[in-house]
Amino acid sequence: MRVFQQVATEGSFSGAARKLDLSATVVTRLVVDLEEHLGTRLIQRTTRRMVLTEAGRVYLDKVNPILDAIDEAHAVASAQTDEIQGTLRVHAPPVLAVHVLAPLIAGFRTEYPNVVLDIDVDAPANPTVEQFDITLMGAPSDFNGNVVARPVLESFGILVAAPAYLQRMGVPNEPADLAAHEGARLHIGGARPQGWKLYRSEGDKGAAGGQEAVETSIRPVLWANHTDTLLRAALDGVGITSLPVELAIPHLCSQTLIRVLPDWITGRFTLFAALPSRRFVPRRTQVFMDYLIRETRRRMDMAIGAC
Repeated sequence: MRVFQQVATEGSFSGAARKLDLSATVVTRLVVDLEEHLGTRLIQRTTRRMVLTEAGRVYLDKVNPILDAIDEAHAVASAQTDEIQGTLRVHAPPVLAVHVLAPLIAGFRTEYPNVVLDIDVDAPANPTVEQFDITLMGAPSDFNGNVVARPVLESFGILVAAPAYLQRMGVPNEPADLAAHEGARLHIGGARPQGWKLYRSEGDKGAAGGQEAVETSIRPVLWANHTDTLLRAALDGVGITSLPVELAIPHLCSQTLIRVLPDWITGRFTLFAALPSRRFVPRRTQVFMDYLIRETRRRMDMAIGAC
């Protein structure tokens, strides 16, 4: 079954042989034996290429979960060891990698020195959750996607600007005042909205605080798909930008940034940690998930308390 699966994946007997460290003759013989056992041809061979037959495609669909279950059984047995070890693959967009993951690495390594972290930093439109042990993603608080995910932290966005910018341009007192201001805006994909939707900061913790949005207008002078770029530009006085509150807090405490329209937020969202499956979660994944949630919330509480 594994040899047939590898041949189908590689698209050739020679490719499967290299992957499995077997001779091409052995690979061919094993597939032939399987076909004879089943009484049907699984692969149509020509001198130039090979393709799965209809029976081969159906059989592969059935074989894949069987082999996954066998791998899982081996992993479950191996995971019973008291020692937590192995490589943990984590995926995160840049802002979460820098401000959530990176500050936790040293502490986690102290507690679990035999776990190797392999962090992939990228911001695809549709994260491939199945390829990683843990995938960090931010989503609206009412997110109900078809993924296995645990909430790590609830947060909200706020408007901030440097003192020098506010001294030069004035302090807006209500959302309509933003029309006279310059903004540093985040764009995702091709979307470049001209204003923010603002919500009263009080109210329940739904996706938008349980209230209708107030549409605002501002003159964008900077677009970026990278939150740290917007943060740096805001610190240098480029204009008003929106940041997650936990990212803004250290700068609010040091007064290098000032909160703009403190009665308003730009929305609520939740940081999720997504898993490829709930059927089997290795111990190294479990302990990292627990550490991530505990330490992220603790650091957030400390930052708020410090101000």
